[in-house]
Amino acid sequence: MQVKVLRRGKSMWGLRAALVISVGMCGAALPVWTVLAQGWGGFAGDVQHTATSAVPAQPMQRIRWSTAVDLQPQYSGTSLLIHYGTPLVTRKNTVLVAVKTGAMDGFQIEARRGDTGALLWSQPTDYSLPTHGWVPSLGATLTRRDRLIMPGAGGTIYRRVLPDRAGARLTQRAFYGIEHYRDDPTTFNGTVMISTPLTADLHEVAYFGFVASDSAPLGLQSGIARASAGREGAWVGAATAAGDDSIKKVVYNCAPALSHDQKLLYIAVTDNEESGFGAGYLLALDSRTLATVARVRLKDVAHPDHDAILPDDGTASPTVGPDGDVYFGVLENPLGSHNLRGWLLHFDATLSQTKTPGAFGWDDTASIVPTSAVPSYAGESPYLLMSKYNNYAEAGGDGVNKFAILDPNDSMTDPISGASVMAEVLVVVAPTPDLSARQDGHPNAVREWCINTGVVDPQTKSAFINNEDGSLYRWDFTSNTLATSLQITWGLFEAYTPTLIGADGTVYAISNATLFAVGQ
Repeated sequence: MQVKVLRRGKSMWGLRAALVISVGMCGAALPVWTVLAQGWGGFAGDVQHTATSAVPAQPMQRIRWSTAVDLQPQYSGTSLLIHYGTPLVTRKNTVLVAVKTGAMDGFQIEARRGDTGALLWSQPTDYSLPTHGWVPSLGATLTRRDRLIMPGAGGTIYRRVLPDRAGARLTQRAFYGIEHYRDDPTTFNGTVMISTPLTADLHEVAYFGFVASDSAPLGLQSGIARASAGREGAWVGAATAAGDDSIKKVVYNCAPALSHDQKLLYIAVTDNEESGFGAGYLLALDSRTLATVARVRLKDVAHPDHDAILPDDGTASPTVGPDGDVYFGVLENPLGSHNLRGWLLHFDATLSQTKTPGAFGWDDTASIVPTSAVPSYAGESPYLLMSKYNNYAEAGGDGVNKFAILDPNDSMTDPISGASVMAEVLVVVAPTPDLSARQDGHPNAVREWCINTGVVDPQTKSAFINNEDGSLYRWDFTSNTLATSLQITWGLFEAYTPTLIGADGTVYAISNATLFAVGQ
């Protein structure tokens, strides 16, 4: 194992059509992080990506405030195919928002009061995106002590203490040594770029994927990095970590996840060199050394002789369950054979045992649902999963787009493929007719759910999910109904975005390049 350590010195159908052409051509306890933070620390809330809130949501009565997350959104007709990074919320209820400032690049972080949305401070970052299809997200994170860490240029990261105040100190670090960056920033800026959201452990070590061109200094190769609050850093090439020379990089937007003891780091790597679609592995790395502990080749559920497809135009990231099981979403292969629903692959903590998969995985990160939040559940699993459950009409489905609560330890027969998949505990159908799909011969088609990770609120036994009809919904698990809704935009075809709950119970959702704060 060669690990480098350095010290000091949418149109959604347009995408789906492109995918087809491309392939044809070739109650459980709450997570530790959530309990500690009481806010929202990063992608899907915590380092296990459970998207489970420790704070009960406020009633959805009104839009309390809103703010742009994109100053120059690039529409394709009535579609907006871009992934926006999750807002962060400190324990003092400051909301940190990643804002795209340019047409194709350029970002800043804005800090706003959670109660009013008033701007506290704004900090530009020199972070630049790697080559991409759909615009990737800028994925900042909060540490256990509410230190803000955000990506910078050249594979560097910035740390800001006291994010609840204006004028706080900002420091820059590089996993390969900040002294090297300062000697030649122009070269590093042009050859090394962070390509995933950041994840920070209990010791404030940041983990992320990065891409490096062939001309990158120091022999850097696209891979996985760790950077501490001091001058220490380490990296490992994606091919080295996978033990496979065909592997080129980490899957774009794949936020690293940590095991509950924080000794293992889970991340996916792909053989696709440029932005697009490839095949690859889910890795478990030693979080201290980045040495490979385990790997598993990701396969299609219904066609196990085929590699699953890992799209760079998605945001699927590993979820770690309370029992240590690991879940990761992929696209099916042959592409379109499962109506572009993909699969939610399911492994034990060591990645040595493949378990019952979920029937949807495309651009989705599963949320953890304590069984106590679902009063009708009478099974034996210690927790459940929540997953988007669209069935795309334009990809061969019936257009009856759903959300689902799934039992990871029970099974049913998938009606599309005939494969054995996780049993449905609850499903809810989107309420708004999709008139275009109905005109095309799908009489029951409804608008898509458009989130990539949905927040679960065990206290109110509900989840908050937004839809392409422009409304935010509260899914009540007790009645299995969309009990409350609030129109936040006029609705459009857009890439998937997160929902979350802030430190005061405010519900946050992104629609049409705008962050909405919803409460009473």
